[in-house]
Amino acid sequence: MRLNRLTKLGAACAAATLALSACTAEAENTAETPGASPTPGGQVQIAETGTFSSFNPQSAAGNTEINHRIAYATHSGFNYVDNNLDIVPLDEFGTYEKVSEDPLTVKYTVNEGVAWSDGAPVGADDMMLAWAAASGRFNDELRATNGTVLSGTRYFDHAGSTEALALTGLPEISEDNRSITLTYSQPYADWETAFGSLTDDGGIGVPAHIVAQRAGLADEKELTSLIRDTPAGNVLDPAPENPRLRAVADYWNTAFTARSLPEDPALYLSTGPYIVEKIDPGVSLTLVRNADYTWGPRPELDEIVVSFIQDPSAQVSALRNGSVDVISPQPDPGTLPALGAMGNINLHQGDQLAYEHVDLNFTGVFAEDSVREAFLKTVPRADIIEETAAQLRPEAEPLDSQVFLTDQAGYEDAASTNGSDGFAEADLDRARKLLDGAAPQVRLLYNRDNASRATAFKLIEQSAEEAGFDVVDGGLPADQWAAQLGTDTYDAAIFGWTASGVGVAGIPQVFRTGAASNYNGFSSPEADTLMDELLAETDSQRRDDLQARIDRLIWDARYGLPLYQVPGLQASADTIEHVEYMPNSTGLWWNFWEWSVAR
Repeated sequence: MRLNRLTKLGAACAAATLALSACTAEAENTAETPGASPTPGGQVQIAETGTFSSFNPQSAAGNTEINHRIAYATHSGFNYVDNNLDIVPLDEFGTYEKVSEDPLTVKYTVNEGVAWSDGAPVGADDMMLAWAAASGRFNDELRATNGTVLSGTRYFDHAGSTEALALTGLPEISEDNRSITLTYSQPYADWETAFGSLTDDGGIGVPAHIVAQRAGLADEKELTSLIRDTPAGNVLDPAPENPRLRAVADYWNTAFTARSLPEDPALYLSTGPYIVEKIDPGVSLTLVRNADYTWGPRPELDEIVVSFIQDPSAQVSALRNGSVDVISPQPDPGTLPALGAMGNINLHQGDQLAYEHVDLNFTGVFAEDSVREAFLKTVPRADIIEETAAQLRPEAEPLDSQVFLTDQAGYEDAASTNGSDGFAEADLDRARKLLDGAAPQVRLLYNRDNASRATAFKLIEQSAEEAGFDVVDGGLPADQWAAQLGTDTYDAAIFGWTASGVGVAGIPQVFRTGAASNYNGFSSPEADTLMDELLAETDSQRRDDLQARIDRLIWDARYGLPLYQVPGLQASADTIEHVEYMPNSTGLWWNFWEWSVAR
C-alpha cells in the first residue's frame, strides 16, 4: 500500500494509507571515489523490478510502484516527502495555505508560468479534475458486503483513499483560475498531504484540457462546469448515470494505460523535470530533461534509463557488468552475498514501509469464515520468511498486524491483542478439522516473475494441499497480474502494500467497505465507524488505539495474513553521487534531481 495512499508493491496492487510510521534506515557506504566530484549532465541507468504500464498511477489499474516512480519524475506538486519522512513544500510550483482552522479551509495556488509540456498552463481546471477523481463526490454505487454492486454508479476508479477529499465541499475557484479553496466538513489531521502531494498523488495528475477534449467536451472550462453543475452522488438515492461525466471518467480511468510509448504525445505530458522519450515494452523506459521545466529542483542528469529486470541475480549481474548503475532487487538468497563480494558500489539497506501479505476474497470458496480460517491455518509464514526475507535480514519475523509495521509505536500492543497469535504457526490438523472432509479449490493469484512471491506460492500450495485444499496456480506475468485484483478470477492473492510514511489514509483506502483498493470485499460497519474517527483524530496515542481496534476486527474476520515487513536492499555504483536510502514507496527516487555522475 502506499501510506496516505497505498501502492501495489513491486509491480502493482492498490493504494491507500496505512499508519506506517518512519522506518529508520541508514545508507551503508562500502566504497567511495576519493576526490570525485559530480558532473552536470550525463546518464544514469536504474533497474526496477516492476514493469511500467500507465501514465495515470492514480487510477486503480495504474496504481503500481514503478508507475508512481515515473510519475514522480515527470510531474510537479505542492510538496514531497523526504527521507526523514518530513513534508517539504515545493514553493516554486505553488503554495498551499491553511486559511481557517474552523472550519478547516485550505487554499491551493499554482504559480504563474507552470505548464504542461505542450504549453498549456496548469491551473484550477486541472486541480478540479484531480479533486473530482480523488473525492469520490459523484459515486453513488451501493455494494453488498460481498462486493456485489446493488445499484448506482462508480465514475472515477481512483486507487487511493477518497476519505479526505470526501470531507470537502465543491471547491471555490479564484478569478485568475490558478487557485482552488477546499473547505472540510470536519477536522482532518493529514490535510497537508490530502491533495496535490508529489509523493502521494504524483502531483496534479493528468491534464484537464486533454481529458475534456478526448471525452467530447469543448475544453477544460466545460469540464470544470460539468464538475460544478453535477450533483453529489447519494447511495441512498442513486441518480441515472450521467453520460458526459461517464465519458470523462472512462477516459481518466483507461486512456493513459500504455506499455509502449503512445503515438499521441498528449497521453504522456509532463509538468516535472523529465519527460518520457522512449519505451521498449517490458524492457526499458527512457526519461529525458523537460526543457521547459523551471518551477522546481533542477535535475543534474540529462537522462535516466529505467530497465525492467525481475530476476534479482540479473539485476546484480547488470550492476557488476556496468549495464546499470542502480538496482533495487527483491529479496533473494544470493543477492546480499553477491553484492558484498563486489567492489566499487554503495549498499543502501533498511526496513521498508512495506509488507507482503495473503488476502482472501470474501466471495466464492471463501464466503464462509470456517473455510477462510482453514486456509490461513495452512500458511507457513515462518518457512516463507526463511526462504525470502531472512536472506536479507536474518532476524526477520512474521508480521502480526494488518495496520502497523514492526518498528511502529503501536505494533506491540496491537499484535498482543488482535488474535494474531492463533496464526503464529501453520496448524494443518486444525485446518483439516475445519474442512471436515471437504476439498475446496483455491486459485491463488501472484506475480510469477517475482521470485519471493513465487516461493511463497509454492510453500503455501504444498502446505494447503496437505491439509486438503486443491490449490490452482494463478500466477501471471509482472505486467498482467495486478489488473486482476478486484475481479472474480481468483480466490486469494499474494502481493505487497507500500506507503509514503505520512498519515493514515491508507487504512480506509484498503479496509473501508466498498473502497477502491478493497479488492476482496471485506466489510465491517464497526471498522468503518472507527475509520471515520481515525481520520479526524490528531492525538497520536488515540490514533494508535483506534488502529489497534480496527486491526482486531480485521483479524477476527479472517481477512488474510500479513507475511513480513519487506527488507530494503538497493545498491549503486560508486560513480553515482547522492543516491540515498528511502523506506517509503518512492524509494531511491525521492531525490532523483540530485543524482549525478562523478567525474
